[in-house]
Amino acid sequence: MTATLDAERPMPPVGWLSTTALGCVIVGGILIASYAPRPAPLLVPTALTVLAYALMATSLVLLSRIAGFAWSTFGRIFRWALLAYLVMSGMIEFAFVHDHTRGATLLEVTLMLVIFALSVPTTIAFTSARYADD
Repeated sequence: MTATLDAERPMPPVGWLSTTALGCVIVGGILIASYAPRPAPLLVPTALTVLAYALMATSLVLLSRIAGFAWSTFGRIFRWALLAYLVMSGMIEFAFVHDHTRGATLLEVTLMLVIFALSVPTTIAFTSARYADD
């Protein structure tokens, strides 16, 4: 299949869903960080994190069902982007630990960073692979 045909073929909203998941955890992270060094109320950040996980899961299920997708291109791009975002997530996690964030707040931040580390590589790799000839 050529790149022209791939561009015309309808694709599921994988990029939109994973980007929206990223937006949810960014807003939740800002809410938590705005309370530092005081303990943050976690109701809204937790709800946003649950929504982000649901959006990412939906995105990954839709992605797995695409017939004739350029999986080798997706995998190559995803691996390198994931490596970069795991390093960034680790640095952000370290900053929260260094600032003495503990307990439920640290758990919430960690869960948000998992989405951060997965959503951007998914979006980048999907956007590139949907136009690739594999």
